[in-house]
Parts: sequence; structure tokens; C-alpha cells
Amino acid sequence: MKNVYLVCAITFAFVSCNCQKKALDQSPSAATVSAVNQQNMPKLEYVATTRGFYEKITIENNTVTVSHDRNGVDKGETAQISNSDRNELRIALEKFKLSDLSTFKDPTQKRFYDGAAIATLKITDQEKVYETTSFDHGFPPAEIEVLITKITSFGKQE
Repeated sequence: MKNVYLVCAITFAFVSCNCQKKALDQSPSAATVSAVNQQNMPKLEYVATTRGFYEKITIENNTVTVSHDRNGVDKGETAQISNSDRNELRIALEKFKLSDLSTFKDPTQKRFYDGAAIATLKITDQEKVYETTSFDHGFPPAEIEVLITKITSFGKQE
């Protein structure tokens, strides 16, 4: 009787360990999620600037702040982000690796002759900072176009 009990206990232990391993294998990897998890979304800072125009959109801790003061005296307008907007941002962030952000190529160079504002995106995730090279405001790299469109939509809601 002791042998039957021992065999059943060992079999149960192996089966339960195997189920946990399968569950871990089916979960998304860190590379796929791009360091975006359900609890903490990285801080997003989008800046577009020319000689006569400045816009900074900062998304952090479920709030968005839009500022038009390049000197930082006026902190800008702050609003809460809805759950649907937060989910859209999360989905857009999952489409690329944060470490690849600086390698994305700009589709146009209008900023070189004052045809567009110079824009950059900086993402701060767990003390690591990822930043794009400069690109034309309104013409982001294709890999982050959905994310930039969503971020800039907060600036238009004023």
C-alpha cells in the first residue's frame, strides 16, 4: 500500500510540474512584450519643435501632460488617460522592441529646410532610456507611426 501511495504521489508531482512548465512556455516572452506589462507602462515623452513652435507631450502614471512652453515655466495641461487609450498605447508599444527605437529610419527630411518641426520620442522604462533619432513631426518612422499618432492625438484634444 505504501508503494502505491508513493507511486501516485510521484506521478502527481511530475504531472503538476509539467503543467506549470507548459503554462510558462505559452506566456509571452519579454522580447514580444517589449518590457510593457499590465502594471507599469513606460514613461513616454514626445517633443516637436521649431523656432516658433514647441509641443511636449508626456505620458506617465495614467496621465498625459501637454506643454507649449519650451522654457518649462508653464507645466502645461494635465488630463487622465482613459483605459481604452491606455490599451491602444500598450498595443502600439508591443509592436516593436524598445532597444530598436534608435535604429528606425525617418521617411522624410522636411525638417532640414524648415518644412516640418523636428520631433523625437523618448521612452523611459525601469530606469532605461530609449530614444529615437530626430524625425519630421507628422511623418514618423513606419515602425512607430501608430504610437506617435496616438500620442499626438492627446495634443489635439485641447
